[in-house]
Amino acid sequence: MDEMGELGFQSARNCIFGDDDPPKHLILSTRTGSRNTSPSRQKVIKTKPRGFDEETIATFTKVMQNADIQMEDGIWALLPEDLLMEVLARVPPFLIFRLRSVCRRWNSILQDRSFLTSHSQVPSHGPCLLTFWKNSQAHQCSVFSLPLKTWYKIPFVFLPDWAFWLVGSSGGLVCFSGYDGLSFRMLVCNPLTQTWRVLPGMHYNQQRQLILVTDKVDRSFKVIATSDIYGNRTLPTEAYDSKLDRWSVHQVMPAVNLCSSKMAFCDSRLYLETLSPLGLMMYRVDTGQWEHIPAKFPRSLLDGYLVAGAQKRLFLVGRIGLYSTLQSMRIWELDHAKTVWVEISRMPPKYFRALLRLSAERFDCFGQDNLICFTSWNQGKGLLYDVDKKAWSWIAGCAIQLCNSQVCFYEPRFDTSIY
Repeated sequence: MDEMGELGFQSARNCIFGDDDPPKHLILSTRTGSRNTSPSRQKVIKTKPRGFDEETIATFTKVMQNADIQMEDGIWALLPEDLLMEVLARVPPFLIFRLRSVCRRWNSILQDRSFLTSHSQVPSHGPCLLTFWKNSQAHQCSVFSLPLKTWYKIPFVFLPDWAFWLVGSSGGLVCFSGYDGLSFRMLVCNPLTQTWRVLPGMHYNQQRQLILVTDKVDRSFKVIATSDIYGNRTLPTEAYDSKLDRWSVHQVMPAVNLCSSKMAFCDSRLYLETLSPLGLMMYRVDTGQWEHIPAKFPRSLLDGYLVAGAQKRLFLVGRIGLYSTLQSMRIWELDHAKTVWVEISRMPPKYFRALLRLSAERFDCFGQDNLICFTSWNQGKGLLYDVDKKAWSWIAGCAIQLCNSQVCFYEPRFDTSIY
């Protein structure tokens, strides 16, 4: 790769998305209501992830199963240009690559401004899970569409060998990091358009805790690097701005004892959990300043994960209880006005026992909007909780093993640019 600000574009003409060879093994690495504290009284509702309706799902499932059906060229040739763009903008993003083989006109659709404009005005495809792992030969990446319950392989031939960690995803972009010799490097890409950008080096260039955030209004993105929690030296917070193509140095995080490397970005603010002083550290992106929030954690909390929700909502997910027979998984929401955690839900016992069979078993948790995904490191299962619908459901058709892969929520978007 070249030096700072390197840009790249790789054609995926011979690497088409598909579900013909789905991965056999997959491993997972964005109001307070009435409090029902009794798990036995909670009504478990079987629900489908948000996204397409039943008719749309059935229609596109048939399309995928009959992908070799020939379309009449004459019919599509008579469609007005604007109508054609409106139609294609509503096709599930992963199927666009199959439709590109219809004719040369559709092959260049991803760079067409009319299509991108129409695509940006269409509701999101729905939540997807993006998985990433690296074997001895190459990088492997797949996307599981929750609405369509289908795996899609994504070509990541443009990734350099040093890309080892999946930082996260936001607004259709995905960020990776790793060591290129002695230098710590970062790369941001759009998997659907197969475009990527290697970021310039930071002022204090060593491994950090990173988070990627996008601004849909400004059509830009930022990468925020906090202090190194593994070393003894406190580093200043740095932020990369895609519009300026450079890093800026901000305030050093006050001396705190962090209890987790997990971060959550909510309402232009970055949150981390701290043990001393007890509560949260909040970083304001607009001012570049840190401040402490004295929100004490619930008693007997064994492990906690911060999860960002929609509309300024911040959740805390964790286990409660000292003994395996008394443990339960709970979800709290931060009352910003009172700076207290308010319990909003408990995982039903049957889900908890199936997800975590051992009291010391590890789990992972991440979110997007008001969806929260739970994964077990040993059981190979994924569980989804919809905060708005108060509904729990297993992720159907998603066999998960947690040994070598990393995972995050992903929103497929053609209109998100890396520039």
